[in-house]
Amino acid sequence: MKINLCRFAGPAFALALCAAGITLGAGVACAGGDTLAKTLAGLQRHYRETKSFSADFFEEIAAVGAPKRIRSGRVYFLKPGRMRWEFAEPSRELIVSDGTLLYNYDPELNQVVEAPLAQALRSPGATEFLLGAGDIAKDFDASLLDSSGSGLVELKLVPKSHGNTVELGLEPHRYDIETIRVVDQLGNATSLRFKNMMNNAPISDSMFKFAVPSGADIVRSEPMK
Repeated sequence: MKINLCRFAGPAFALALCAAGITLGAGVACAGGDTLAKTLAGLQRHYRETKSFSADFFEEIAAVGAPKRIRSGRVYFLKPGRMRWEFAEPSRELIVSDGTLLYNYDPELNQVVEAPLAQALRSPGATEFLLGAGDIAKDFDASLLDSSGSGLVELKLVPKSHGNTVELGLEPHRYDIETIRVVDQLGNATSLRFKNMMNNAPISDSMFKFAVPSGADIVRSEPMK
């Protein structure tokens, strides 16, 4: 099967958390004993209030034992569980989730890989966030990182069960999420940087309906054991 479901879990989980906290709000502080608690409360509150999200993205994939891969495009997210990743040239690709199934289309091969959304993510925390039922305080151990030199407020989220570690870079005044880094248990890292972000703007349901291109091969993933 062409699609690497473990690799996809990184950007999908990142998008779920980005939609959760694209603007943390003025209640989040950068200093003081309750800084972390306020940050998490603001993140969870905004996650509940955020129904849709879109942005231009820049992605860097650093897989163990492989050269770095850099891509860009535009991403759309709509609760519950719907998303669309449009990767631009020279590595065109389309990833669409309708909330139940995930489709990965490679135009060069004219091939579609289809998998259940929960199987593609493989992480219970990621799945819950994309389906609109995640709880940051319940699902993660959180800490603030040293942000010297970056100009951002750095937040680290480690899943309490198995799953990917996430580092968020927050703009220190508006607390917009500017960067996300997701590291899996093998050390593979996916980094995302967002621009031209739009939060809670209308997005048509048709964006998340995938039609198999004419003549495309369809590969369906086997159930995980």
